[in-house]
Amino acid sequence: MGTPSMLFSESPEDPFALGHSASAVLDEHGTVVGWSARAQELLGYKATEVIGRAWRDLLIDARDLPAARAAAADAMSTGSWFGPLPVRHRDGRRVELGFRARAITREGDSQEWFLVGAPVAEIVAWQRDRALLDGLYHRSPIGLVIHSPERTVLRVNRAVEKASGVPAEAPVGHRPREFLVDEDAGPAEERVRHVLETGEPLIFTEQSARTRLDPGRERIVSVSAFRMEDATGRVLGVAETIEDVTERHRARRRLTLLNEASARIGTSLDVTQTARELAEVAAQGLADYCAVDLLKPVTLGDEPPPGVAVPLVRVALSPPDRRVPYQEGEAVPLLPESPQVRCLAEQRPILERLLSLRPEWQAMDQRRIEIAMGLGVHSLIVVPLVARGLVLGIVGLWRARHSEPFEDDDAAVAQEFSSRAAVCIDNARRFTQQQSAALTLQRSLLPSAVSDLPAVDVACRYLPASGEPGIGGDWFDVIPLSGARVALVVGDVVGHGIHAAASMGRLRAAVRTLASLDLEPDELVARLDDLVSLVATELEANADGQGSVVEQVVGATCLYAVYDPVSRRCSMARAGHPAPMASTPDGQVTVLDLPAGPPLGLGGLPFETCDIDLPEGSLLTLYTNGLLEARDGDVDAALADLHECLSVAADPLDRTCHAVVEALLPTDHLPSDDIALLIARTRVLPPQNVASWQLPLEATAAACARELTTEQLTQWGLTDLAFTTELVASELVTNAYRYAAGPITLRLIRTQCLICEVSDTSHTSPHLRRALSTDEGGRGLFLVAQLTERWGTRYTHDGKTVWTEQPLPPV
Repeated sequence: MGTPSMLFSESPEDPFALGHSASAVLDEHGTVVGWSARAQELLGYKATEVIGRAWRDLLIDARDLPAARAAAADAMSTGSWFGPLPVRHRDGRRVELGFRARAITREGDSQEWFLVGAPVAEIVAWQRDRALLDGLYHRSPIGLVIHSPERTVLRVNRAVEKASGVPAEAPVGHRPREFLVDEDAGPAEERVRHVLETGEPLIFTEQSARTRLDPGRERIVSVSAFRMEDATGRVLGVAETIEDVTERHRARRRLTLLNEASARIGTSLDVTQTARELAEVAAQGLADYCAVDLLKPVTLGDEPPPGVAVPLVRVALSPPDRRVPYQEGEAVPLLPESPQVRCLAEQRPILERLLSLRPEWQAMDQRRIEIAMGLGVHSLIVVPLVARGLVLGIVGLWRARHSEPFEDDDAAVAQEFSSRAAVCIDNARRFTQQQSAALTLQRSLLPSAVSDLPAVDVACRYLPASGEPGIGGDWFDVIPLSGARVALVVGDVVGHGIHAAASMGRLRAAVRTLASLDLEPDELVARLDDLVSLVATELEANADGQGSVVEQVVGATCLYAVYDPVSRRCSMARAGHPAPMASTPDGQVTVLDLPAGPPLGLGGLPFETCDIDLPEGSLLTLYTNGLLEARDGDVDAALADLHECLSVAADPLDRTCHAVVEALLPTDHLPSDDIALLIARTRVLPPQNVASWQLPLEATAAACARELTTEQLTQWGLTDLAFTTELVASELVTNAYRYAAGPITLRLIRTQCLICEVSDTSHTSPHLRRALSTDEGGRGLFLVAQLTERWGTRYTHDGKTVWTEQPLPPV
């Protein structure tokens, strides 16, 4: 009926193990015939005190007799028994023991009972440990893998089998590289080796664990590992607990993607750049391919029309792949009932987990099907780009080859960052629209072409700012003046955008108006300063909280220069503007030391005129601060580069202008501030084209003027103009004789037109008036105005000059 060894456990940790449990032998009458040392230790009785006595009388308390009889009855009926039973200690206290009992037949058919006992607390703890171990292998949701000292798998639990799809017995005896893909097997084996050799545990280390049976399925696990040792310190292997955290990893990745999208999308106010940032973020964190297709008006900065407008324009594709049918900049035609068309019409994300199951897939032309199959595309999300109620376009995301199909959570994430990106794209669109309007306004206010002038040969450049600041208020102008002179103007308005362009237009118009009065440079700048102060006061009263508009007017800078090709003299004044450069024909370049003067509208300091004489062929270079600050803001280096370019000026002048821009502007991006550049090469009128006489203040001065004029025009071969010019000179000299004092100067200049000037010492302005039929005089200036193309008056410190211009007769 059994042997005593069957009652002992082979596990050293089992409380019924031979070395840990107490044992006793009873004969068929219940008398103790055997008693172990462990029994003596647990119950206090020596063998001599127990052997030969009935076990019930000695060990069982009266209150426990019913339980003892029931246990004995069960044992007699089955031949064995297992369970708890209180017994009496030698000192009288009760001791809870767990027993295993089995009947043993001796020789002669005599029967004995072999009992093995251990404290109930130890048995319960051992049973709990056994249940825990059994649960880890069979019911635990956490994976468990046991590795041998040779790093082969000894055992895996059911959780690993369920998560991986690999039968529990399949990995046994193999290393991870035999059932994990190569990219994931290496780190897994290195982890086991490290723990095995160092004894350092690993806690919650995440890694990829894709199996060879299903390499396309993403699986992220959290691994904790420790080295197993026996009581002597002998290494038994490595135990790993493995938890599948794929969903948690994906959620964290989606959150990271949203954070990254917020940081990386919308770094500029450029529609194309913003679309590319969106495509790059999506392709790196969510999809294998991402395309951003916008309505064409959006790419131009215009507001998209209502309704669905196709085709779209592909603005961004990431990663670039020439196999994709439609590349950046190409129109994207859409098939009816396609996910893209439905996305635009319904303005909601469209998720197609498996494209091959869609009817539209089969309806596509064979070429597109072949391309898609070649790319391995199998799953699609299309998300609308909607901002402020406007549909701007769509974002297409594809997964290909071994990537898992998209899920609903992927579509939610795509919609989230696409919504943010749509706002950024719309901001860029609106900025582009405003910048385009400002640029159009500014270009319409700048001189489109500089006509051929007798005083200078001119080349100019205007480069609008790019990026977030937008178009600025830099401007230049070339204004023909009387006496073959020319005014050169460069200015800079504070700020950017349409308001800056409008402020620039105001100042340019004001300068042209003041220049027509032939004022000295310092007086013109002073009057411009007064005008700016008045405009600022007016704007401040009507600003409605828009203080930036006032700031764009106040603080503007300006440089005004007048060059006379007869005297070779250049007179200049500036209001807070960078000083110009002058370079002589022999290559000597000088930064002209002009009194700076305060910026316009600040007041408090006077403006001064500086006069310099320029040799024929000299270069006068005027520019705004954007030219000097375009490259890293290093003004000294920019001035050195400008100095070098002007010292080797090329012909034609436009080539020099181009060389300056190439030298001072960075090649990798457009300037962040507007740049205005104006270079003028001075000319000198030949002496034979200028005739000047000083006439006495006498009644004969008019006759003398007529005679001199006729003679000079005959020398010039302009006899056709002799009569009218003689009459004009006579009338002007007569007025000077009647109303002025001091000497009278008559000057004739032949350029593209014939100029007649009469100067005197009076500052009284002549006025054109309509004479009555009964008046004997007052018709002189009326005749002058009728006989000439233009006429006017300019003032100097010594008096005034009345001038006229007549076109030369055709050759």
